[in-house]
Amino acid sequence: MEQLQKIDHSAMTVNQVIIIALNFIAFVLNQPWLVALVTAFMLLGTLLGKPGFGFLYHSLLKPTGWVKPHVLLDNPEPHRFAQGLGGLFMLSGTLALFGGWSLLGWGLVWMVAALAALNAFGGFCVGCFVYYWLTRLGVPGFSKTPPAGTFPGMRPKSAVNDER
Repeated sequence: MEQLQKIDHSAMTVNQVIIIALNFIAFVLNQPWLVALVTAFMLLGTLLGKPGFGFLYHSLLKPTGWVKPHVLLDNPEPHRFAQGLGGLFMLSGTLALFGGWSLLGWGLVWMVAALAALNAFGGFCVGCFVYYWLTRLGVPGFSKTPPAGTFPGMRPKSAVNDER
């Protein structure tokens, strides 16, 4: 049996909502530099193995009680993969925006925002789904399977009673 870890899904949800909000603001104000900033946080978070904007949850939202922890038994690897994949799409969007390909750039940015919204509000992570299918296909480097009783990409139901 795989060893699942305690993962605070509230930190990931806050991360996704901030990505959505900043991408929306960047689009409305036509500010590609803000897209570049979101990209940097997403890719840095991937490298560190944490939600890119998770520091706002841990330093402000959780301590003040504005957002409560939602700790579930889960695999961190699919979430890290999803954030990295989203970061690569954001990087492509950033490069397209700065290269004068506005339609392509904003399309990629909106795609990431839409998938972040699906995860934050619908509980389905497309990047996690892709990760689990790559595992199923035997692709090297992909080894985790969804928690028992969880459809690939869906948020697990196995809540943990501590706040981590």
